[in-house]
Amino acid sequence: FMAEDDGPFPDASPVTLEDLERLYPAAAARAKAEPEFRDRARKATAELQAGRPGYRALWAHFVAVSRTALEREFSALGVTFDLWNGESDADPLIPDMVAELKARGLAELDQGAWIIRVAEEGDRRELPPLLLVSSEGSAMYGTTDLATILQRRREQDFELALYCVDQRQADHFEQVFRAACKAGYAGADQLEHIANGTMNGADGKPFKTRAGGVLKLHDLISQATDKARERLREAELGGDLPPGEFEDIARKVAVAALKFADLSNNRTTSYVFDLDRFTSFEGKTGPYLLYQAVRIKSLLRRAAAEGATAGDIRIAAPAERDLALTLDAFAQAVEDAYERRGPHLIAEHAFRLAQAFSKFYAACPVMAAPDAETRASRLALSRAALDQLETALDLLGIATPERM
Repeated sequence: FMAEDDGPFPDASPVTLEDLERLYPAAAARAKAEPEFRDRARKATAELQAGRPGYRALWAHFVAVSRTALEREFSALGVTFDLWNGESDADPLIPDMVAELKARGLAELDQGAWIIRVAEEGDRRELPPLLLVSSEGSAMYGTTDLATILQRRREQDFELALYCVDQRQADHFEQVFRAACKAGYAGADQLEHIANGTMNGADGKPFKTRAGGVLKLHDLISQATDKARERLREAELGGDLPPGEFEDIARKVAVAALKFADLSNNRTTSYVFDLDRFTSFEGKTGPYLLYQAVRIKSLLRRAAAEGATAGDIRIAAPAERDLALTLDAFAQAVEDAYERRGPHLIAEHAFRLAQAFSKFYAACPVMAAPDAETRASRLALSRAALDQLETALDLLGIATPERM
């Protein structure tokens, strides 16, 4: 009924997320194997972009179903967006943009398609032109990305746009950014691809499920939460807490495990997915950092209950000095992370801080300090360590529980 375009079209979606996850890879594979099917798909894409009612109605359901799933997964990771713009939001700009690029001589006709040549003198390798309009008349990924830059220029007048996308898309964004600069939509220093490596399986290839499909974020979070519950019980943590609080802690541990595993690597480096290692409370992991933060919170609660207060910091023991110097390195770590677009530098600092506090805690008794001034100093060091550790984790998008 969608293909007939006579409506009325249903309000409820006739497709589910599971349908889309099944249909998309099947259609992509068939398009590679069958030229006739590929050509039909390209024609349908052009008709969709031209506003064919039935296609638009079905596409709107695709968008709604996909967004519901995205909101669920991002919410679980504590991520929100000010704007939920998709490719289609820049679609109205495309006809006038293409016409202008043609009129200015920036777009040229090549074998029935319209392209923008982006190769520059001095390139070490040949960069193909950006495909603006296919020979079937449809806009391409590059067209939409170019229109999105134009839209952002008009609506936000941005100073800097960062594209956090898989490094395998490097050539695509180089084409788009060069085309945007030629068109005057952005300066050469206003568009930056923050390339990321991939999460791989034991075979060194991008991680897939046992069935060979792409692992859904929802399933990954569920697996990590199951493993977090198991780890907490093994460590005899949280067992005396109400079920609701235990579940909240398990979710925080799971998210910390996933985020820290990803962000503690140099962003361009691919890594092997190892849930057992990521969820451990030992070693360079998110759960280890949470445990250290909770440990300090427990110490400070005990101090408050006993009426002990923090005071001036006096450095005497080597472990106190090491902790103080580690604390002093935070500002530089944050600055370096910004300049190098490297969150792993903040993750590395957080891990070093947790280690420094652990050594300090073992070598320098706090509540059993030899005198009140020493206890007050060590409480102040402990509070500073907690504040900085939580700040570093917050920069990485990781929340810490109050107890375990």
